[in-house]
Amino acid sequence: MGWGSSGSTPPFLAIWFRCCHAYGRLYRTVDGGMYQGRCPRCGCSVHAMIGSGGTNRRIFQAG
Repeated sequence: MGWGSSGSTPPFLAIWFRCCHAYGRLYRTVDGGMYQGRCPRCGCSVHAMIGSGGTNRRIFQAG
């Protein structure tokens, strides 16, 4: 079914990659079980699980 009308942005988390001092995004997977992405500079892979008892935060740090 997609993310809605054309031009809409899929759900994401903002992330600060400490490894390369760069901001990036983790996008929600199709099955809705996690957010995943890579550092825009070095390609370091990161994921964040989605579950009950989680957090309302939308900005995180990694690497």
